[in-house]
Amino acid sequence: MFIAYAVVGTLLALVLAASATFTLQRNDQIVASMQKVRVPDSWLPRLAGLKAAGAIGLVAGLWVTPLGVAAAAGVTLYFIGAVISHLRVKDYELAPAAALALVAAAALALRILS
Repeated sequence: MFIAYAVVGTLLALVLAASATFTLQRNDQIVASMQKVRVPDSWLPRLAGLKAAGAIGLVAGLWVTPLGVAAAAGVTLYFIGAVISHLRVKDYELAPAAALALVAAAALALRILS
């Protein structure tokens, strides 16, 4: 199970790091998506920080199990919140957020089981 977590956690961390970078750079697609769900521009640095912290926690979780569990739980909750935000404004283009929520939940389960 540990190898599965290592693969899933590392790939998820890479996606989160890229997403945090694009959010900080105010990438047009990310800004447009955030505006659709009515996220204020002032929240973008904070949300990028949460993604970066999740990425760091997932990687550190390879050595410190409780940190990996906490990071995976936090990332799962982050993306569940993203899905809810899309549904709240009746924006059904939520496949990326839903997929990342599922991958984060898988990382959580794998870290708990390893």
